[in-house]
Amino acid sequence: MAIQTRPQAGGATAAPPELAITAHDLVKTYRGGIRALDGLSLAVEAGTIFALLGPNGAGKSTTVRILTTLARPDAGSARVAGYDVVAQPDRVRRAIGYVSQKSAVDPEATGRENLTLQGRIYGLRGRELRQRVAELLERMGLADAADRVAGTYSGGMQRKLDILMGLIHRPRVLFLDEPTTGLDPEARAELWAEIARLAREEHLTVLLTTHYLEEADRLAHRLAIVDRGRTVVEGTPEQLKGELQGHTIRIELAAAVAEPRIQAALAPLPGLREVSLRDGAIYARADSGGAAIPAVLAALEASGVPVAAATVARPSLDDVYLRYVGRALDAATGKETGR
Repeated sequence: MAIQTRPQAGGATAAPPELAITAHDLVKTYRGGIRALDGLSLAVEAGTIFALLGPNGAGKSTTVRILTTLARPDAGSARVAGYDVVAQPDRVRRAIGYVSQKSAVDPEATGRENLTLQGRIYGLRGRELRQRVAELLERMGLADAADRVAGTYSGGMQRKLDILMGLIHRPRVLFLDEPTTGLDPEARAELWAEIARLAREEHLTVLLTTHYLEEADRLAHRLAIVDRGRTVVEGTPEQLKGELQGHTIRIELAAAVAEPRIQAALAPLPGLREVSLRDGAIYARADSGGAAIPAVLAALEASGVPVAAATVARPSLDDVYLRYVGRALDAATGKETGR
């Protein structure tokens, strides 16, 4: 993947950014002919938070497994922290931290014991280990619960402990695979803040996989939308949203209506585009949503389509996802819904 440089003053060319992760044309096929990755490529700058966004089964976790040396690609290449994931797996493992979807916390050990054991696995001993454990527990707000067994922790506390276990050896790159799945909204928002702060204070590169659109928007400096094992589009959240000119119109319906009827009612309106029906609401785009709303409501009323509410908003990552993939993403389940 080419990284473009921008000319500096005086005609000099800026040096390309340091890349912590690169993947080029990764292919992975499982038994039964299931192709999890179909030529996926990406590039992650050092010191940034990068999100892989997509539904369950898009290939996000397979990508992480290859980048963390837990799986080998059938084709393509990848480097993490400067090391080839196939030729130099031991060096990659020493340079990374990995927090999987499934918790690695021992519920019968205390938080301090979990971290201490993980540190010993990475060769930490004595005073250095004790200081690192205490530092991390304090930083993540777990110091008061450090000597309680982890089985008594809330889901959010256990997830924090999982992340600290991935950080114990001061990795250069941290992989978080669906880090907030199953957490309630309050715990999820709190963990987002902690991930952002830790990345900044630990000078980490973070690659996270998620199907939460808001999570990618809030945390990621850059993101890639993955669909059917390929990178569909990559950029900053603001850049991708900015490519969608105008506004998003959402019309909540008071009763179920067939989509062909809605399309027929709105087709004559100039400037209205990307009309779709999802989850009992009409979605459309217009250059000026406020100006378009009266005509939209009038057209629907004339066609006997019952309207409950209407809103206008600037483009969101949901709109970006719909544009590039052609299907909406349900953040509650990680599954796609029809357009």
